[in-house]
Order: sequence, then C-alpha cells, then structure tokens
Amino acid sequence: MLAATVRVTRDLDAAQESVQDAYVAALQAWSRDGVPQRPGAWLTTVARRNALNAMARRRTLRAKLPLLLEPEAGEMDEPRDVDEIPDDRLRLVFTCCHPALSQEAQVALTLRLVCGVATADIAHVFLVSEPTMAARITRAKRKIAAAGIPYAVPGPDDLPERLDAVLTVLHLLSATGHAAPTGESLVRADLADRALDLARMLHALVPSEPEASGLLALLLVHHARRATRTDAEGRLALLEDQDRSAWDQAAIGEADALIVGALRDASAGRFTLQAAIAALHAQAPSYDETDWPQILALYDELLRVWPAPVVALNRVVAVAMVEGPETGLAEVEQLEEEGALAGYRYLPSTKADLLRRLGRHEEAADAYREALALTENAAERAFLRHRLGGS
Repeated sequence: MLAATVRVTRDLDAAQESVQDAYVAALQAWSRDGVPQRPGAWLTTVARRNALNAMARRRTLRAKLPLLLEPEAGEMDEPRDVDEIPDDRLRLVFTCCHPALSQEAQVALTLRLVCGVATADIAHVFLVSEPTMAARITRAKRKIAAAGIPYAVPGPDDLPERLDAVLTVLHLLSATGHAAPTGESLVRADLADRALDLARMLHALVPSEPEASGLLALLLVHHARRATRTDAEGRLALLEDQDRSAWDQAAIGEADALIVGALRDASAGRFTLQAAIAALHAQAPSYDETDWPQILALYDELLRVWPAPVVALNRVVAVAMVEGPETGLAEVEQLEEEGALAGYRYLPSTKADLLRRLGRHEEAADAYREALALTENAAERAFLRHRLGGS
C-alpha cells in the first residue's frame, strides 16, 4: 500500500498519512458493510484517493484557486491488489537505498517502510535502543524529502552504488523472518516470503549480477527448510533434529544452480558464500555427514571478504565441529573481549552450548541465563529454558 501510494505523492510522510487514513476508513466501512472481496485492493484504492485529495487541497491552498484533482478515467475503478504490483515495492526499496543516506540509514528506513519490520526489531538488528533507531529513521525520511530524492529505480549507471544496500536490506529482512527477534513464533513467514519475492524481482532486474544470484540462492535454501525449523507445537528444532525428507528439494536444486552460475561468473562475494554454506548443510544426507571442513573453509573465505563479528561467531560452530569445542570456546571468549557483539543474544547462547558440550554445566547455566535475559522471542526463550533445565 505504501509503495503504491508514494508513487502518487512522491513524499514518504504524506504517503504514510494516506495509508493510515485508509485503515481508519476500513475500520468504519467494513464494520458497517463487511469486508470486501479484495481488501488489499480496497485499501490501496482509498489510500491513493486520500493522497490525490490531499495533493489537491495543498494545491488549492497554494494557488488560492478552486482546484479539483481527479484520477484519470478508469484508474480507480478496477484497482489492483498490492500483491499484483510488486514493482512499486522494488522502486521504494531503491528510493530508500539512495547514496545520499548512510548505508545504515538506508537499510533501517527500507526495513521499516517497505518491509514492515517493527522499529524494535530493527533496533535488535543494529544492537541499539528502539528510541535511537526511531530517531535515525525519522532523520533519514527528512533527508529524502529535503534532498528531493526521486521515487524511481536508478538507471544502469546509478545501479551499482545502490545494489549492495538493496542486497543487505533483503538479507536482513529474510534474517528477521527466519529468526524473529521478538514475538511468539520463531519464524515470521510474511517477512521471509516478502524477502524471497523481492529477491526474485531484483535477480530479474539484474540477472548478470552474481551477488543477486547468491542472495536469491541463500533465501531459497532458507525457504526450503523453513517448515521444519519448529515442531508441531512451535518449539525450536535444531538443524540436527530437523526432518530432512520434508525439505523442499526443488528449491535446494534451484539454489545450487544459482550458486554454480554465480561462482562461474565472478569471485565469490558475501551472499554467494553464505548461500554455498547453507547449500552444503541442505545437501548433506544427515547432520553427521555434513562436510564440516568444507564449511569451515567457506567461513574462512567469508570472514576474509566480510570481516563482521557476526560472521566470526557463526564460524565458531564450524570450528567447534572440526577442531573441537575447546577451540570454539576460545574464539567465543575472544569475541566477548572485543565487545562488538555485546547485547547480541546468540553470543552467550553459543558459549553456553560449547560449555555444555565440555561438561562445564554451572558455567553453561550462567551463559544460558545471560542469553535468556537478551532474548525476546518466545520460541527461543522456551528452548533456552529447556536447555537451562538440562544443563
């Protein structure tokens, strides 16, 4: 709805107001008349009409002349549902990922406006407070308005400078859907599906970009095993306990072809390497038969091209499988000392698991308690409490 409306207003704040007014109108009209057959189309139509009317009022005020702005004939008679116009969402992604903004602002603004991620969840991603993140998003919106940044997909010459930010947005959107920072469910399928949909559109827009292929492959592998990440009661299931026969083999095969193509066309970037790691997990006949040395080698390369603390922490799992939990624990403790992951819930939970494997149960319990204090997702909290009881 927002993406369709901002095409009319060319103003993010005005579009948001029009969308919010459409929801108010729906509460009134649907309570009286019932929910329409195509609620998404109804809402989008009303939001666009609100925007057109607001623009007309502003023009009247400015010109001090009677002015009535009506949509073109037939434009609003047969509205399309928002899911039928996905290009609007991709345009808005590129608008928010403008180089005039810092990349952190680009990513945060896009996650909030285009992808519907709550400000609190975005704050979790960046390890900052919710008020701090809300202020950053507000400043980014103001800068877009002040700079007159156009609502359009950039031309071929401008695309490369925005592509990495767009890829980052879709990756973080998928990650938020794959392991929701807050809420009752481990997986938010709406966000994960939105990320996959946008990744497909981006790949179609730039089919020769290896990293667009790599990101799509990564999201396909996540999609392939999404249904097995929790059991029938919604409890978290570790990779080693998941039913591999239930994984979507067609999606895994599509991802593998994309990875091969990306590696053939260029040296591996961060998204292609992550996809290759995920594909190795997905293609292993069983957890015990996973090619951990190859996964560790891929993590070594990923850490070289993308030296992020979260990558270093993820690599610890492979280190512990290849070289033993003692070596993995030493690397976790090094990350603790560096402090870059302070407040990141997966740091103490990883440490706790390694301590448990080493038989250091009291220390493991302390680490599980620390992880619990940082975790707001109900499914993850239930898993940690279970582990704490058995530590």
